[in-house]
Amino acid sequence: MKIIKILVLFLVCTSSYLQAQDSNLYRAEREKINDLIHTKLKVSFDFDKKELYGEEWLTAKPHFYPTSTITLDAKAMLIHSVQVNNKAVHYEYDKKKLVIDLPKKYTRDEEYTLYIKYTAQPEKVKQKGSAAITEAKGLYFIDGDKANGKSPQIWTQGETEASSCWFPTIDSPNQKTSQEIYITVPDIYVTLSNGKLENQTKNNDGTRTDYWNFTKKHAPYLFFMGVGNYKIVKDHYKNIPVNYYVEAPYAPYAKEIFGDTPEILAFYSKITGVDYPWSKYDQIVGRNYVSGAMENTTAVIHGESAYQKPGQLIDENRQENTIAHEAFHHWFGDLVTTESWSNLTLNESFANYSEYLWREHKYGKDDADAHLLEETQGYKRGQNFDKNLVRFNYADKEDVFDAVTYNKGGVILHMLRNYLGDEAFFAGLHKYLVDNQYKSAEVPQLRIALEEVSGKDLNWFFNEWYYGSGHPKIEISYDYNTLEKKVTVNIKQTQNQLFQFPFAIDVFEDGKATRHHVFVKDKDASFTFDYKHQPDLIQVNADGVLLCDIVENKVLSDYIYQLKHAQNYIHRREALLEVAKKQDDKKAFNALAAALADPYYKIRILALEHIDLINKNSKKNVINTIKNMATNDPKTLVQAAAIETLGKLTDPELKPIFTKALKSKSYSVMGKALVAMYYIDKSVAVAKSKELPLEVKKIIATPLTRIYLQENNTDELTFIAGNVISGMFLNGDKKVQALYKNAYDKIAKSNNVEAIQNLADDIVSKGKQYKQYNFDKVGINMLKQIIDVQKGENNTNRSKIETIVKEAMEKLLL
Repeated sequence: MKIIKILVLFLVCTSSYLQAQDSNLYRAEREKINDLIHTKLKVSFDFDKKELYGEEWLTAKPHFYPTSTITLDAKAMLIHSVQVNNKAVHYEYDKKKLVIDLPKKYTRDEEYTLYIKYTAQPEKVKQKGSAAITEAKGLYFIDGDKANGKSPQIWTQGETEASSCWFPTIDSPNQKTSQEIYITVPDIYVTLSNGKLENQTKNNDGTRTDYWNFTKKHAPYLFFMGVGNYKIVKDHYKNIPVNYYVEAPYAPYAKEIFGDTPEILAFYSKITGVDYPWSKYDQIVGRNYVSGAMENTTAVIHGESAYQKPGQLIDENRQENTIAHEAFHHWFGDLVTTESWSNLTLNESFANYSEYLWREHKYGKDDADAHLLEETQGYKRGQNFDKNLVRFNYADKEDVFDAVTYNKGGVILHMLRNYLGDEAFFAGLHKYLVDNQYKSAEVPQLRIALEEVSGKDLNWFFNEWYYGSGHPKIEISYDYNTLEKKVTVNIKQTQNQLFQFPFAIDVFEDGKATRHHVFVKDKDASFTFDYKHQPDLIQVNADGVLLCDIVENKVLSDYIYQLKHAQNYIHRREALLEVAKKQDDKKAFNALAAALADPYYKIRILALEHIDLINKNSKKNVINTIKNMATNDPKTLVQAAAIETLGKLTDPELKPIFTKALKSKSYSVMGKALVAMYYIDKSVAVAKSKELPLEVKKIIATPLTRIYLQENNTDELTFIAGNVISGMFLNGDKKVQALYKNAYDKIAKSNNVEAIQNLADDIVSKGKQYKQYNFDKVGINMLKQIIDVQKGENNTNRSKIETIVKEAMEKLLL
């Protein structure tokens, strides 16, 4: 499961509504009284009632002790009949649990088969979602939209325990079962499920029954069904089918979006030493999907954020990390599954770290380290310091789907890899996977596998990082002995608990670094190193591996040197941000200007965003460098940043650069050029904005909003209104948030009925989508503010506007 990153930002923006309750209740692995063996389903749908009509044949056996009952999870269903071995049996059902009396007491060597006829009613399910999954009703009927050419869809979401919303099962991650599903749908629709499509049978009533067969074992939450009007774009890894299910407008771009998948599967097969273990690998995009993506075995579902056009893909594939993340789950999560949600790190921390591994392989270490920093910052931004990675105490299982399990867990694996070395680390993962394949596991099994391979004791590491919380907070100081040419690096930990850790220290002399590896065992530790010449710089945590906070006293000259010589992206970035604060110093400005040529594009972008071209030290040659970057940098995102920087000069002589950029294939470049052009030739920028197709306008909504608000163009408020909520709450850029808050204020007091309607519809949509975070209450407050603002305006449409707003409030209150 991949958390939607913008959703994480939303949680930060509305944190006053989102505090999880603490709990001292111990959350044990679910007791295994019966074991699932095989699940066979026959299902059809009532699209209007949003119900599933199902028949199930469930084969099970006692786990160890003899038993005469079985309890299944079955949420909000109608149970029509239950049989065991073709004989009706007594059962009790409370809309959550289906308790079935077996005809006799079975032993662990005896299998039995249940037959259950039922109706699933997902709209009547009452259970909350999480930060990763915004709803938890298991089965979703998505209405069509004929006006926009969109057909109805059906898709499922099983994690954490929502598969039991559409078929009775033991809905626990420590169960494993094979499966067969017969899916009957109108013949116009495509279906997707786990495993192989064995056959399709056309029925006399205009429907078709597709038979999907999954012969290996996986957890019930990984069951999947998808139904819709999809185009199937075919690909392959070796002789394994790799297909992409997308709506027709995106079929031409499916391989641009998902086309790295075969290489990703090959790479993960190589590093784990376990070849991709399943019969196929399909990916589907679901409208209104409740999360970022989900690793349903052989049938991954992505949210609509996966859909991108060439003008976006030329900048970057924003879904690439998610594609890599879900693929790695087919080893960590699907092949070997956490036995309980307390051990979720075995699924999600590995999938999170797989993004680093893929980026390191595909794009190099700088790019991977930049991703690692973003993950680390995501962990540190939240209220996560006191949370253990393995949590046996939580208020709700959904609470563990957070930045500790994902972000911090991935960083911890990076530290573990660094400590063991690549060969031992990946050999240990191989052993863990092979020893536990098609079974569930808990964290000690990972530790034991790594210990057996490496010969190292890892209890100290797991106690600190898996069963403990927080991270080192370090103060660094230096003592120089110039007579003996020695320097002592003092490391003081200021957090309460003691951490032990390996630590990399670079001592720079004459432009070259000597790397020293030390191991910190105490709260106060000191390490002394020889030098030949007075060190130019000492860089602690030089490899950027340790998750920590560091306080040390550095002066400007240290940061200038660090910006030029540091090997790690994280340290170059840190130095750049500090140097940028002192651009009145000529050396600082020149260092920042030199960073425009950094080999890694994100450093170039950062330098462009911070360089002050109005500064007294600014020179024509620097501006010329940026002009060249605006048209010739190999990364379009750098071109866009260069155009934005040049736009701040409002220099008419730059018009040819902006004119050329307006024709760019890159939407980022085009969007920045529109704003830059606006400040030197409004008519050209406005005219260009009106020429753009609506689908392009939606993609570059933020620069267009900036222009339309500057123009005070009330005609475009209708367009702006559809982006306000996402801009205010689902964007991490404070400037963008402020822009859309301004847009909200402008729309709220306007006389534009259509704009108010669009804004109200979006508030209702987001309020329902994020209801479990009380965003419905946020939405109601925003709607009330519109009514209050309208009272102070002399608007001719005020009555219509109040009606629209009150209707929206009623929808949120339902």
